[in-house]
Amino acid sequence: MKQAIDTAADALRALFPPTPLQFSEHLSARYGARIHLKREDLSPVRSYKIRGAFNFFRKILATEGAPSRFVCASAGNHAQGFAFVCRHFGVEGVVFMPVTTPQQKIDKTRAFGGDFITIRLVGDFFDVCYRAARDHAETSGALMVPPFDDPDVIEGQGTVAAEIVAQLPDGETPDLVLMPVGGGGLSAGMTAYLDGVLPPEAFRFCEPLGAPSLRASLEEGRVVTLDSVDNFVDGAAVARIGDLNFEALRRFAAGQVIVVPENAICVTIIHMLNVEGIVLEPAGALAITALDALAPDAVEGKTIVAVVSGGNFDFERLPDVKERAMRHAGLKKYFIVRMAQRPGALKDFLAMLGEEDDIARFEYLKKSARNFGSVLIGIETVRPENFRRLKDAFDAANLTYQDITYNDILSNLVI
Repeated sequence: MKQAIDTAADALRALFPPTPLQFSEHLSARYGARIHLKREDLSPVRSYKIRGAFNFFRKILATEGAPSRFVCASAGNHAQGFAFVCRHFGVEGVVFMPVTTPQQKIDKTRAFGGDFITIRLVGDFFDVCYRAARDHAETSGALMVPPFDDPDVIEGQGTVAAEIVAQLPDGETPDLVLMPVGGGGLSAGMTAYLDGVLPPEAFRFCEPLGAPSLRASLEEGRVVTLDSVDNFVDGAAVARIGDLNFEALRRFAAGQVIVVPENAICVTIIHMLNVEGIVLEPAGALAITALDALAPDAVEGKTIVAVVSGGNFDFERLPDVKERAMRHAGLKKYFIVRMAQRPGALKDFLAMLGEEDDIARFEYLKKSARNFGSVLIGIETVRPENFRRLKDAFDAANLTYQDITYNDILSNLVI
């Protein structure tokens, strides 16, 4: 496959130059390593998905009797890559998206495809949208372009690895390569290209905690369909890894899959935006976040490549991302407090707060109680240890309270 991927990489230059392999001074100093970021967020569609779509179209259009109409189902990066390539080749494409797709993503897809694509909004969930796209393909004769489970798509995604090899400084070989995993097309293509260049133990596969389809499949020794997924990391929230991709990856150990909590990804998004000025989508932050899960001796002094898979971040999500980041970092907590209904009770409570504590939310949950009332209080601080002091003050005052920060049921109901 290596030669085929090299050919695909050469052809891809008709669309855009290689994305940068950027040495990160900041991350290298932080982890005591030499860390390079493969900046797929700087492709024309701000993700690597354009590679697989281009290679699929390039090869199918070179065949005799190739179709002139194509279709895909996607609410994100695959749709944008598909649209860009449709315009490049001058072919007609239909993009099926869920009705719930943010307008920003719809507008970007339309901008990339121009007059060559039609967007159809169908269903509230992706599965409904995908079935509609399949039905359209069968009835119209359009060819379905898969997002990841296809040999030509895998080959196209593998061009990321071809560029990395060419871009590394002379004599430098990575000790670790960290790749985000959704459907598995990127990791299948990259590992195929790097087979024989790097040992199998050099690879780490990064999945969100709410959608560990590769990890579950490697543990079972077969493709596993997850019962449910957390869609927060929308670029990697896949319930079932591709069949072809699993066959390519089944030689790796389940322990090489790093499962990353969604809230930890939020910390990375905020940190990279504030410190490096890099805008990352949740899936794009997966590989960087996974560095925290590695043992120090696996990182220190090593040369590491982390694939930043995309930067299509909807800034309307920023308040939620910041909120989740602060909670994960221990800088924000929510309490339900049983507060006495008497003059001065609120003043007494405020006196318990330290100089670095701030009330971010205050809401009575029960106003009709005669003697005590339940109050939802959100508190932000600048150091996690401040909450230990605050809880000690609550206990000393015999205050009845419950920390609901990590109680998903309660917090989803009242926060």
